Amino acid sequence: MSGRLIGVGTGPGDPELLTLKAVKALRAADVVAHFAKRGNGSNARAIVAAHMRADVVELPLLYPVTTEIAKSAPAYGEAISCFYEEAAEAVEAHLAAGRTVAVLSEGDPLFYGSYMHLHVRLAGRYPTEVIAGITAMSGCWSAVGLPIVQGDDVLSVLPGTLPETELQRRLDDAEACVIMKVGRNLAKIRRALQATGRLGEAIFVERGTMAAMATVRLADKVDDEAAYFSIVLVPGWRDRP
Repeated sequence: MSGRLIGVGTGPGDPELLTLKAVKALRAADVVAHFAKRGNGSNARAIVAAHMRADVVELPLLYPVTTEIAKSAPAYGEAISCFYEEAAEAVEAHLAAGRTVAVLSEGDPLFYGSYMHLHVRLAGRYPTEVIAGITAMSGCWSAVGLPIVQGDDVLSVLPGTLPETELQRRLDDAEACVIMKVGRNLAKIRRALQATGRLGEAIFVERGTMAAMATVRLADKVDDEAAYFSIVLVPGWRDRP
């Protein structure tokens, strides 16, 4: 008998933004897998803590590297590729035994989520369901009450890891913009926004929807420090009252 794979979006951080469907899947799962940096707790696991059954089997999937090696380095690509292969094998062992495995993913499983690396390896061989989650960007613009797009506005989502010249090019073409993967890239993002005349519109949000959420106009932020869970919002609705 084949098991069942479920990618569960846990939302942007606030446990109350977990969907009813996600809670139902957690209560039905035999195994709950969650990603984390080695030595750290899983953020997705923390979000769903109140809904974990006492008898559920937990499967931590621990990244071998995060920021210790540059992503452009061959060693990073090799290490992370091997990790996803091993993680898929660990999950498949439970699926092959007929168990239902829920894999937690911060935000939405198919939007910059680690779950998708398991999905492309396993979904073709096992019954699979993906439960949508509220994305970090949606959680952030709602938490700060920032209308982001309306009418015919076009929204661009940019990773802050892009080269500075590429960030500038895309910001030049953007109406509304969300910049993710901020972290150590904030100084570069600030320069790109300044160069394109968008810095005054940009809103910095750290740990959006979480208890320790902080937000400020990026132009007023006095340093370039940014937590892992940070995002920059640039609204497109310029004619709002």
